[in-house]
Amino acid sequence: MLYRIAADGLVLFHLTFILFVLFGGLLVLKWRRLIWWHLPAAAWGVAVEFFHLPCPLTHWENLMRHAAGQSGYGGGFIEYYVWPVIYPAGLTPAIQLWLAGLVLLVNGVVYLRVIKQKS
Repeated sequence: MLYRIAADGLVLFHLTFILFVLFGGLLVLKWRRLIWWHLPAAAWGVAVEFFHLPCPLTHWENLMRHAAGQSGYGGGFIEYYVWPVIYPAGLTPAIQLWLAGLVLLVNGVVYLRVIKQKS
């Protein structure tokens, strides 16, 4: 039971992390100190999508699900939880490159504004 709760909690954390990677730069506009948390998170998010790296959070969730007697899943968090909600087709490497570009674009615009405000 505890492993299942931990796995479900990790899913929520994973989703929160993804949202922070994509939109955390907006929080930096209000709270500048978050930049030290957001920049590495955004860099990791871009690297995972660009280089098709496996995310350790997905691996940990699967380990917890197995310990709880549940089956894990193949692929990554986005392919398993998020992508089926948005699109019924699978996540392709080309789309992952677009996602990486989207993260760079959104955060690039935000950080340009941060730099301009600081000047």
